[in-house]
Amino acid sequence: MKVSDILRVKGNTLFTVTPDQPLAEAVQLMSEQDIGSLVVMEHGDLAGMLTFREVISAIVTNNMQIGTRLVRSVMDDAPLTCTPATEIDEVRRMMLGRHARYMPVLNGRVLMGVISFYDVAKSVVEAQDFENRMLKAYIRDWPVEESEGTESTADKAS
Repeated sequence: MKVSDILRVKGNTLFTVTPDQPLAEAVQLMSEQDIGSLVVMEHGDLAGMLTFREVISAIVTNNMQIGTRLVRSVMDDAPLTCTPATEIDEVRRMMLGRHARYMPVLNGRVLMGVISFYDVAKSVVEAQDFENRMLKAYIRDWPVEESEGTESTADKAS
């Protein structure tokens, strides 16, 4: 399974901010949309990611206030990225390795979407469920072999 499979199911609604937007605006957008991350775009290019992790850290270091900080001052300016063709197993390894919960998907320099660790976990569980159902169906339809020396149902009917 590839990242493109997740994006196809997930849809393509994206929420972005610029690095020079006030952090308070970004936090309000995250709250209104009930999302855990925003893609930070500058001049059409990916500049970073803002997640609730960076927001909480910024609030804690600023005496529990958002203040007048800009997104640029707290965003992750080197987020992990992947392409639509990246295999889900690779994405899972990358996200686990960096403790990343969100990953922008880029096709060249074009932002295609964002996948979350939840999206990845859900796709893995769905794939395993599908495989499990197929295996159970295969086993249920397994041909019964007759043992030597026993009469088959056809022999009993004759």
